[in-house]
Amino acid sequence: MKKSLITLALLAGVTAACTNQEAETAAPETEEVAATPAALADLGGTPEGPVYTETKGETLALSGYDAVSYFTGDEPALGSEEFTVRYQGYDYRFASADNAKQFQADPAKYAPQYGGYCAWAIGANDALAPGDPKVYKIVDGKLYLNFNADVAKKWEVDIPGFISKGDVNYPKHDASEHYQD
Repeated sequence: MKKSLITLALLAGVTAACTNQEAETAAPETEEVAATPAALADLGGTPEGPVYTETKGETLALSGYDAVSYFTGDEPALGSEEFTVRYQGYDYRFASADNAKQFQADPAKYAPQYGGYCAWAIGANDALAPGDPKVYKIVDGKLYLNFNADVAKKWEVDIPGFISKGDVNYPKHDASEHYQD
C-alpha cells in the first residue's frame, strides 16, 4: 500500500511537471498570434442594411473575395487575411496592399450592393438570399451578386427594373437580419 501511495505521488509530480512544461512551451505561440495585426484599417461606420456572411455573427464579407478585383481583373480573386480592411463592421479581404488602399479610398464604390445578398431576390421578392461571389455583374460601376447562374439569367431579363425595386426593398431590411435556410 505504501509503495502504491509513493508511486501515485511520483506520477502526480511527473504529470504536473509535464503540464507546466507544456504550458510554458505554448506561451510563445500565444504571444506570436496576438502580435499579428487584425486589420490594415478600420474605416468605421455601421451597415445600412444586412451584409451576407456564411454564418450569422461572422464578419467576413464577400466570402473573402477581393472587392476591388471585380473591377480590375478578369475574375474575382480571393483576398488574404494579411490585407483585411474593416468597413461598417465587416471584414473585407484583398489580394494586395494596393487593392486594400483603393478600397479604403472609396469603400462604397467597391462594396457589393445589397450587402452581398442576391440582387434578384431583393428586387423580385424583397427577400434575402445568399449572393455567390462567383456569380456577379458590374452595372453602372456597382457590384451585384446573384444566388447562382440560373437566378442570374432571371435577373438579366430586367436588370434596371430589379435594381430599381432592390434599391427600394433593401433599406427596409434591418442590419441585424441574416438569411436563414
